[in-house]
Amino acid sequence: MTRERFIVDEEMDGNRLDVFLAEMMDSTSRSYIQKLIGEGNITVNGKVSKNKYLVQQEDQIDVILPEPKVLSTKPEKIPLDIIYEDKHLLVVNKPQDMVVHPAAGNESGTLVNALLYHCEGRLSSINGVIRPGIVHRIDKDTSGLLVVAKDDITHNGLAKQLAEHTMIRSYEAVAIGIIHDNRLKVDAPIGRHPQQRMKMAVNVNGKEAITHIRVLERFTNHSYIEAILETGRTHQIRVHLAYIDHPILGDERYGGHQKNFCTKGQVLHAKSLGFVHPVSGETLIFKASLPESFESVLEQLDKKSGI
Repeated sequence: MTRERFIVDEEMDGNRLDVFLAEMMDSTSRSYIQKLIGEGNITVNGKVSKNKYLVQQEDQIDVILPEPKVLSTKPEKIPLDIIYEDKHLLVVNKPQDMVVHPAAGNESGTLVNALLYHCEGRLSSINGVIRPGIVHRIDKDTSGLLVVAKDDITHNGLAKQLAEHTMIRSYEAVAIGIIHDNRLKVDAPIGRHPQQRMKMAVNVNGKEAITHIRVLERFTNHSYIEAILETGRTHQIRVHLAYIDHPILGDERYGGHQKNFCTKGQVLHAKSLGFVHPVSGETLIFKASLPESFESVLEQLDKKSGI
């Protein structure tokens, strides 16, 4: 059994308890959180509460997580948007709202479940039975490209490129506000948020984190940007953009919520991916078109800006 504690900040004030916790506990589904609330495993300021309770700033939320079940990841016939595939690896365009690998409350319907079916279990074993083949991850509400390894030699070769910062990972996003510099480099270490464990933050005791940002287009109150990762920390682009006071539109966790835009999470897409094939030695570069939800936001910005 483990315990988590969260303090409600100004940005999350007024949200339902289950909605607040779903934001704070990124890998845990809202239905599982509701189950925990119903079982009395979640308290607000020391008292058992209900799903519909509206959290208030400075509320102390305590969560008791029962011992996790041993997950057995099963193949599931889920459609995949495969950009490239050979006998060693594949590149997948993950849709928004899909979790990469199973976790408490998300035991099925993940990218891994789909990969196990498609690859008939032939995935690298380095990350164990819960994350077979997974070399790197993107958040549930981020769409875009991931490379998956089918064997351990390929996995080690790709992981080495990630560690040496030679893998190309380029994202596109809509940030709130006008970024005036055409190009900028955000060099700020990232670690756990001191009060909210499920959040990351720029932290002097964190790990080195470098993001290169290029403005693609400016609108009245927003900037359409490209962000290139030099390092790969959890939530790196989201944290760095919030740090420079330009959070990603739709990113409620890091201050990007705007009521006049209907988004299903942060407007962030892993657009380009490039690496050297660990077996063939060939340089491979892939691009994934923006999802319809992203394009819709850009159309709304056009209407608002008159550009």
